Amino acid sequence: MAKIAIIVGHPQEQTFCEALAEAYERGARAAGHEAKLFALAHMSFDPILRGGYRFEQPLEPDLRTAYDWLAASSHWVIVFPLWLGDMPAILKAFLERILQPDLILRRDTESAMNWRIFENKSARLIMTMGMPVMVYRLWYWPHALKLFRNNILHFIGVKPVRETLFGMVADVSHEKRERWLKEVEALGKAGA
Repeated sequence: MAKIAIIVGHPQEQTFCEALAEAYERGARAAGHEAKLFALAHMSFDPILRGGYRFEQPLEPDLRTAYDWLAASSHWVIVFPLWLGDMPAILKAFLERILQPDLILRRDTESAMNWRIFENKSARLIMTMGMPVMVYRLWYWPHALKLFRNNILHFIGVKPVRETLFGMVADVSHEKRERWLKEVEALGKAGA
């Protein structure tokens, strides 16, 4: 059985992103996986990396708990909406904050250029958007997914990274949303 960290990268509470994450968690637990959900909208932390990467900014209790769970887990699930062509700022801030201490510790060491601090982990990105998925893939060349996969997750050693995209979220029927929730719950059961 897997240990799974689920991150909801949406700054608002009670969103469809949070419902998707809860469906994944429900499926994972039903299959015997150990899963914990971290909704950034419910967490308390300073989103600004005050000293950049020059000096360490201590992690607040919510970030410390999330970091410890991420470090101990074998699979990450990150659920977020596409906003202005990218992830919401709160998700980027969360990632910068939890990665900063490890990246600073590597400075001036033999492993300074090896930023693979979370090897032997896999991830699934679940992204919602207001446009059709095919338009996003063909017209926008999935910039946000490439950035997240290549420049963040692969960079810190998380591989493989799979993706699930849901488009036209605001306009779909209740029945379609229910199908998507069941699809994500099945992913949770599979630990994928």
